[in-house]
Amino acid sequence: MANLRRRFGRGLTFAILSVVAVVMLYPFYFMLQVSLRSQSQYVTKSGFSLDSWAGLFDVLPVGQQLLNSTIVTLSALAIILVVSTMGGFAFAKLRYSGRTFVLLAIVGGMMIPLQSIIIPEYVNIAQAGLVNKFEGAILVYAALGAPFATFLMTTYFRGVPSELIEASIIDGASYFQVFRRVMLPLAKPAIVTVAVLQFIQIWDDLLIGLLFLQYPDVRTITVGLATLQSSRVINIPVLMAGSLVSALPAVIVYLIFQRYLIAGLTMGMRK
Repeated sequence: MANLRRRFGRGLTFAILSVVAVVMLYPFYFMLQVSLRSQSQYVTKSGFSLDSWAGLFDVLPVGQQLLNSTIVTLSALAIILVVSTMGGFAFAKLRYSGRTFVLLAIVGGMMIPLQSIIIPEYVNIAQAGLVNKFEGAILVYAALGAPFATFLMTTYFRGVPSELIEASIIDGASYFQVFRRVMLPLAKPAIVTVAVLQFIQIWDDLLIGLLFLQYPDVRTITVGLATLQSSRVINIPVLMAGSLVSALPAVIVYLIFQRYLIAGLTMGMRK
């Protein structure tokens, strides 16, 4: 009876996960199928062609916009990783006055809706002359992503034994050397987790790019696709082809670092 229950439980779990997988993968199947049709074939629901892919590169500078997205995403990600790893180490292992208050303030910043601060952010970036420049969007993305990343790194560093730091200090290492030579190598799973989550978040974001990167030469791929939808006549197959191009980098990054991402999340939860 116990064996039968285990088999039933596994079968039920497999069935539920199969349904979830179909629901999650169907949009990609739909985008691929529609992107392989012309507008007339999409209307008639018959035939396949590569006209939509050719049309995509005619109406959008796909290569330039992918490069823009890469520059913005990787630059913001670099700032987030530097700030979060150093801040997480300081909050978890260093003793100083007001540490708990500052950490609570950072966690509280995660609770503020983006829509409530986007106008002050735009005013500040505009006064600095960084609207429609990569630097403005990079700073906004870094400011929005740093609190969560710092909280995650703090949680992870708290699980690292303090004896390692004490032994390194006794051997003559400074706190910065301890951070660089001891803590960072141990925190690779958490760093990869932060990097993957923030990469997907920044790459797929539309609101910040739409507000801060409006000029055609600095638009990201998501903003470029939004401009296609703003036209009076929308070519659905071309839009689906662009959506696939925009989604693939994030999917590839997730698939490559999937096991590291899962390991980092579970370690953070356990510790």
